[in-house]
Amino acid sequence: MLRDRWLLFKVAVRPVEESSYNTCEQCREPPFGVDWKKQEKAVREEHAEKGFAGRFGPGLPRVSDGSMLFLLHLISKMREPAEGSTGGRAAIVLNGSPLFTGGAGSGESNIRKWILERDYLEAIIALPTDMFYNTGISTYLWILSKEKVAERRNKVQLVDGSKLFRKMRKGLGSKRNELGPEDIQAIVKLYGEFAENDRSKIFDTTDFFYRTITIERPLTLNFATAPNRIEAALAAKVFAKLTADALTSLRTVLESMEATKLWKNRDDFTKALKKRLKDAGVDLSTPQLKALIAGLSERDDTADVCTGAKGKIEPDTDLRDTENVPWNEDIHAYVDREVKPFVPDAWIDEDKTKEGCEIPFTRHFYQYVPPRPLEEIDADLDAVLGRIRARLEQVKA
Repeated sequence: MLRDRWLLFKVAVRPVEESSYNTCEQCREPPFGVDWKKQEKAVREEHAEKGFAGRFGPGLPRVSDGSMLFLLHLISKMREPAEGSTGGRAAIVLNGSPLFTGGAGSGESNIRKWILERDYLEAIIALPTDMFYNTGISTYLWILSKEKVAERRNKVQLVDGSKLFRKMRKGLGSKRNELGPEDIQAIVKLYGEFAENDRSKIFDTTDFFYRTITIERPLTLNFATAPNRIEAALAAKVFAKLTADALTSLRTVLESMEATKLWKNRDDFTKALKKRLKDAGVDLSTPQLKALIAGLSERDDTADVCTGAKGKIEPDTDLRDTENVPWNEDIHAYVDREVKPFVPDAWIDEDKTKEGCEIPFTRHFYQYVPPRPLEEIDADLDAVLGRIRARLEQVKA
């Protein structure tokens, strides 16, 4: 088994001799950030018509980056496990974007979730930067399997091989680093041992799942017919269709209301405003009335909560927020602990809850390095300034 892993890894990362390069520079690179605009029609038709019977059933990434289409295509070519034959295994080098781009419910997130739900992802290995001719970006080797060994089932291994490389004697464009035999041996050993250490982390597949919940807060407004609010309200586009006489009549009605009075209940203010408009014979459409009321309002935490149909609390869209909740945690318990101590009136709009999946590789290997003491930094600055002063004195002399 270890020999198979060694061969798989060597095939995936083997150096390419300069003489074997294609004349097209793009052919010297893995499919990083390649758009699929030219293939968009065919891909979308396959997704819509064949669904999971085709290659792209789990979802489609953004058109500007087709990396995950290559990944789905590769998985579709892997042999299914059956009696007398083992499931297929494969490896592909991708940039960092397939790990985390796309929020919950996006095509990229759905693809990652589908791969992990089916337990196809065995490991991801971070490779050194400056490994390819035309780019110096971080790259990752995805190792896939349709029939994992027992110890790896429902697990994903992350291996940090970004510091394991040797410098090339002569660079080729952006390619300045390469994996030497000892580096490959070290990475294969980390992968084969399947153990936790500074360069190897093991997770359950569900550790990368999360839910994005929408946090709402109630809309609380006060209302007034002060001159500045009247001007702001009547500047809305919906009033452009009113005739000059109708606009004058509307302004007169608003100015006739007590300018200093502050209404803190929207229903009471709406009722009073409608009565004034009716008495003056001013007829407004529903959009115009809504725009007028909105223009005469300001947010006020001390005002009554605005309610809609059947007394349902109306959310304030400007205060709307989202939270990513770990998969194994109850969303209500999370909000009670993380949100309500700061905004007690918040609630979850469960109709907007989405499921997501991302693999924050670098976060799991991040090591905090405390800054140097301020005294040490000051000493270095004083030393530098001292040298500058000495040279200036030499110039003056």
